[in-house]
Formats: sequence, C-alpha cells, structure tokens
Amino acid sequence: MGIFYPLLEIAWPCSCGLPCFVSIVTLRGEDESTGFVSIAMDNLEKPRGGRPRAFDPDRALDAAMHLFWEHGYEATSLTMLREAMGLTPPQIYNAFTDKETLFRKALELYHQTQIGFALEALSAPVSTGEAIRRLLLGAAEAYSRPGKPGGCLFVSGALATSPQAQAIADELKTYRKASEAAIAGRLAVGKAKGDLPEVFSVEGFAKYLAGTMNGMSIQARDGASVEELRDLAETALAALPSGGQKTSA
Repeated sequence: MGIFYPLLEIAWPCSCGLPCFVSIVTLRGEDESTGFVSIAMDNLEKPRGGRPRAFDPDRALDAAMHLFWEHGYEATSLTMLREAMGLTPPQIYNAFTDKETLFRKALELYHQTQIGFALEALSAPVSTGEAIRRLLLGAAEAYSRPGKPGGCLFVSGALATSPQAQAIADELKTYRKASEAAIAGRLAVGKAKGDLPEVFSVEGFAKYLAGTMNGMSIQARDGASVEELRDLAETALAALPSGGQKTSA
C-alpha cells in the first residue's frame, strides 16, 4: 500500500494576494516511488466562519485619503493602507482595483470635501479683493487645521515621484492647473467689473497667487502655524492692485 511522504513544504503568495501553504508530496511504496506527485495549497488566512467581514467603502476611502495626504503617493505602502482602511489586500483590490485607482479616488474625495473654502471664496458675491482675501486666509486655516495632515494634498501628494509614478504627478498637476484657472477666472471677472486696472495680467497674477498657495502648503508641511500662514497671505494681498491703477503686473 502506498504512503504519502512529504518532500517539500513552502509558503508562497497565492494569486489572491494572501500567503498560501504549499505542500508537495509523493506517493510511494515501501521501497520505491510510484512517480505520482500531489500538490496541495492551503490559505494561511482561512476564514473563521460566518459571513465575510463587511466594510464601509466611504469610510475606507476617507482613511486612504488621509494617509496619502500625510505621506504622499509612493511612500504610502499597501501595508499602511491595509491597516488604516481595516481591509485585506483582496478587499482593497476588489473595491478599488489597484493603488493608482485608489489614489485617484482619494483625490476626488479631497476635492469634494477639503477645498470648500476656495470654492466659496471665488464664488462669493463680493469684490475681487475680498474674494482673494478669503481665498488666501481660507488656505491658511485649511492647511494648518488641527487633526489634519498639513498642507494641500494636490501639492504634497507627489512632490517627488519616480518615473513609474509620472501619471500620478501629471494628475496632481492637472488639479493644480485647474485651481490656477479658477483664480484667473475670478480675476477676469473682477477686471471686467472695474475692480482691477485695465492694464492687468490676469494669467500672470493668477500664477502668483497659485504659487503663493503652493508655498503656504509646503510651509504648513514644515510646521508653520496658522498665524505664520496668515502673514504670508497678507503679504500676497498687498500686491493685489485696486481698480483704476495703471500697472503691468
């Protein structure tokens, strides 16, 4: 009668992303092998019974957003995401496909939930100077908010990326360019209403304001206080001309 004798036992990652236990055995008689080989694979993380653990995708995405916001795209590992989101790798992939898709969804969530101050400032029925004042002072508050990562995810998400993450860097650049365009649009409205001089570079000053906000984000990442960020905002506001002046700014 043949007997199974183990030849090799190793741990190996399965296609599901979880470690599996691989046992290779051979069936042979008392004196020789019959040439039959059996391979058995067992998941090391077997379910404990009952239904699979349910999770709230919105809550998981919010946790991922804060993690990316704090550490950036490339520095955020799958292990960090798994722990923060409370999910297994298969659950993450089933819900969000891959890390890049998860990051893009996190950017969408950030846009929906964290930049309300900018949207409100630029759409408020106030003078151009007041709108820009609300924008910059709102950024000072938002970038240094207690309990939140410092700065802006659109700025810090991929300050330094490898060639493999160039698509992510381009995505963040698109968001920053959209913010700059929104500022330019508000300045153009102000110029048309006479809030700004006729000779005024809307695009140039929009770049200046966007650059100021990007700098405020980096300063906040470095630990600048809300008071220090407000000082930066006030300095930038001093450069905003009032209507009727002749300038080529």
